[in-house]
Amino acid sequence: MRGHVDAGPPRLVETAPTGTAPDHAETARPDAGRLLGLSWVHFLNDGAANFLPGVLPAVLLSLDQPVRMAGALMAALSIGQTTQPLMGWIADRVGGRSLIVIGLLASSLGGAMIGRAGSMGSLMAFLVLIGLGSAMFHPQAMAAVRAVAPVRQGLLTSAFLVGGELGRGIWPTVASLIVTSFGLRSLWIVAIPALVSVPFLWRWAPRLPARRRTAGALGWRRQARPLAALIGYRGLRALVTAGLVTFIPLLWHARGGSLVGGASIVTTMLVLGVIGNLAGGQLTDTLGRRPILILSAVAMSVFIVPIALAHGVWIWVFAALVGISMFLSASATVLIGQDMFPGSKSMGSGIAMGLANGLGAILVLVLGLWVDPSSLVLVFWVLAAIGLLSTAFVLAFPPTLMARSGDR
Repeated sequence: MRGHVDAGPPRLVETAPTGTAPDHAETARPDAGRLLGLSWVHFLNDGAANFLPGVLPAVLLSLDQPVRMAGALMAALSIGQTTQPLMGWIADRVGGRSLIVIGLLASSLGGAMIGRAGSMGSLMAFLVLIGLGSAMFHPQAMAAVRAVAPVRQGLLTSAFLVGGELGRGIWPTVASLIVTSFGLRSLWIVAIPALVSVPFLWRWAPRLPARRRTAGALGWRRQARPLAALIGYRGLRALVTAGLVTFIPLLWHARGGSLVGGASIVTTMLVLGVIGNLAGGQLTDTLGRRPILILSAVAMSVFIVPIALAHGVWIWVFAALVGISMFLSASATVLIGQDMFPGSKSMGSGIAMGLANGLGAILVLVLGLWVDPSSLVLVFWVLAAIGLLSTAFVLAFPPTLMARSGDR
């Protein structure tokens, strides 16, 4: 399929009338080059959009803000994420690939401006811009991935998600190193890779077809129950994830640890999550989605509290186990969202990745309102309980959404 790179999108994308794969998709081959390029820009987008926890102690100190404001900042970062279904609906209507490019630029430039914020108001404005950029990027990017990877969708969707996980994991430590070496105002460096990659992105991203206005209704009422289950499951999981990346560095800092040390724990958790993502994608293809959703939630919850109680190298060990468990279900939930709305895959991706994640992350604000250095350990017990609670939503998914990818 190399010849398609310069000539436009693959034939699979051009011939799909409503954004879905045609019947012969099972015989198509994935475009590895484009998938790798999309994973790279996913790395850049999610890195720029999620490095705040790595520098959060320094940001709070520079603005003379207490620990309880950490939740408010993370909530501001997540507000824009809740618009992903809307961005997905727009992406399906307009087609093309412009929202991928605009989203990457907005999240990267917003991240570059964090170090220039002189007040809480301006900082929150930059954080909202980051969230909006990420909301524009993800739905259309996920639809593009499914277009260039029509087979083994669980595993290949995981390959794309790995880019985002590596970005979320590596960039907090990179940002903390930039801050400790050059100061907060030097965070503009984070935007450079994205600016360099944008011209190539026009070649990597396929031009998706616009959803025809005459296409059938989306079927909101028919999907009400599984939609509520998806939002509930992903929302609670997002609350746990955002809580961990917010409060791990703060707990480490409260115990006298360095900025880079706290960021490295988050990096370990998210980067090692790549193992869980790839394993979960493969297991989703072979075992089905329901057992993976349950296993991910239970295993993650078991390893959360030891992070707050352990000492020495064991902190990083348990952080790695949480990360692996956390991302086992990543590709399964994205595919569920897309399969709910097969004629509007960008919007389905936006619901699975954005709305639920954004709502869950905003709830970190509630935790942050009563957190002080003396109650940080208790937060980890609460997060573990919330993770277990998410398993209740798995039972509400109908069997048609729980099948192996190869059986669909």
